[in-house]
Amino acid sequence: MQKSMKRYFPIFVLPTLAAFTIAFLYPFVIGIYLSFTEFTTVKDASWVGISNYKKIFMDRNFINALGFTVKFTLVSVVSINTLGFLLAYVLTRGIKGTNLFRTVFFMPNLIGGIVLGYIWQLLLNGILAKFGVTLSFSAKYGFWGLVILMNWQLIGYMMIIYIAGLQNVPGELVEAARIDGATRFQILKRIMIPMVMPSFTICLFLTLTNSFKLFDQNLALTAGGPGRQTSMLALDIYSTFYGRVGWEGVGQAKATVFFLMVAVISLTQLSLTRRKEVEN
Repeated sequence: MQKSMKRYFPIFVLPTLAAFTIAFLYPFVIGIYLSFTEFTTVKDASWVGISNYKKIFMDRNFINALGFTVKFTLVSVVSINTLGFLLAYVLTRGIKGTNLFRTVFFMPNLIGGIVLGYIWQLLLNGILAKFGVTLSFSAKYGFWGLVILMNWQLIGYMMIIYIAGLQNVPGELVEAARIDGATRFQILKRIMIPMVMPSFTICLFLTLTNSFKLFDQNLALTAGGPGRQTSMLALDIYSTFYGRVGWEGVGQAKATVFFLMVAVISLTQLSLTRRKEVEN
């Protein structure tokens, strides 16, 4: 059986490997090459070295987008995971209607980002209109609008993952702690949270990467306004590549830097949280 598997292994792997190479690896390598060139199409690219990368850090729009993205990511990651875990904790306490609540909280995750952005734009502008402002009146309104949208979309998804983790906590362990006189807070802190660390690893990774890569909701809700003050990195890359003639190479360089940033941050987070899993 093992000999047969080894014999036919290349045949089964080849289609997937070919698709991965054609659809991801080749475009990725070409993209890195183009980040060092000036081009309008792939065929007319001319080598300019690291000048595109120099322009990135001289571009005020990119620096503003980086700061806005980092701030948004920090707030979103903390709020989504805190509220998602609290909801999961409440819904695993055996209250009535748990299944209905789980379904209702998860449903926003099924709505597309563009649609979600326009829906929340109408809702939030309708509320803000009573105070004589809109989302594009000030960057702070756009920022908190994006935070609300992101929380509403992802809290239910993270809640489902946390519920799965909490349900795997051994009941006899919790019961033994209660017999020893542990309070609910002590059980939560000393038993449940350490046992649910694998779920924290997954949820932190998902919220971190999704927050950094946010594009469609940003485009639909604020479109970067006012004056590109609420543009996140993905939207800034898009605006540079398609909105500034002769800056295609700079846009590609921004995309390369963006990829490296997300990869380093997410891998660092995975490494740190997995250490907690081992310790516990």
